[in-house]
Amino acid sequence: MAAARARWDTRAKPPGALGRLEALAVHLAGITAQSPPPVPIAPAVVVFAGDHGVVADGASAWPSEVTTAMVATMAAGAAAVCTFAEVVGATFRVVDVGVAGDLDGTAGIEHTKVRPGTASIARGPAMTVDEALAALAVGRDAAQRCLDGGADLLVAGDMGIGNTTPSACLIAAICGVAATKVVGPGAGLPEDRLPVKVALVEAALRRAAHVTDPVELLAEVGGLELAAIAGFYEHATASAVPVVVDGVIALASLLVADRLRPGTAARCIAGHRSAEPGASVALAHLETAPLLDLDLRLGEGTGAVLAIPLVQAAARALRDMAGLPV
Repeated sequence: MAAARARWDTRAKPPGALGRLEALAVHLAGITAQSPPPVPIAPAVVVFAGDHGVVADGASAWPSEVTTAMVATMAAGAAAVCTFAEVVGATFRVVDVGVAGDLDGTAGIEHTKVRPGTASIARGPAMTVDEALAALAVGRDAAQRCLDGGADLLVAGDMGIGNTTPSACLIAAICGVAATKVVGPGAGLPEDRLPVKVALVEAALRRAAHVTDPVELLAEVGGLELAAIAGFYEHATASAVPVVVDGVIALASLLVADRLRPGTAARCIAGHRSAEPGASVALAHLETAPLLDLDLRLGEGTGAVLAIPLVQAAARALRDMAGLPV
């Protein structure tokens, strides 16, 4: 990183003229342990999908069946994240780690279901510790297969109706804030139903108030796709490959991953600021600023994918810009 800073000082531009792109290239040098850092040319996007029992308690404006339909849409290459992945030339995969619906006959999906959705976190644990460990392993394996395939930049996305509720729980528990600070409308929950969602998060947090172990916390108030994303981040960052992080679900997973392997978050790049309030809480806790702020709240990895060209531009500029005349 020191070498990257020194290189910026010798490029043909006024000091600091490229603003935060200069800091991004320095960050990339730290992540990859190379100066100048390599320019990513083979990004890979993996979306992990799972359902949430808390939806039956009123956590979402949509039923869980929408998860199954959207995963099929992703498998067909027609979801928003698929179109963005095409724009940036990224490979795309979707992994069923815990969808309640039956997707066995659907082509284009990696079938690694740990269980068909979680239990309601407002009433009891989302899953067992063994199931949380299995979901973490799904994410680690997916990251390794991306690396084995030559990927040099990774993005994890999510699909799961109701998953902003466990995400709010994880962020509140790890950052030490009240439910009211992290609960938002998610996929369009009407304002008059937000108190119901807050109450569900509060109930889950009361149950898990004694939990400090990150795997146990995932089991108590998390989700299968959140656990898989945490495993994905933990494994990918240990391999010195840049990881661009998406919105509130991804950030909740990153907080867990950083507890599992301290230093994981420092080796990730915040792609964007989700409109969900929990995202800003998590970003502040991690002391990181996102590259984009577009009022996105879709998830799927969309904001992270849109940030990939900025990562590529920062690396290319540090590598290819001319030096100052001697």
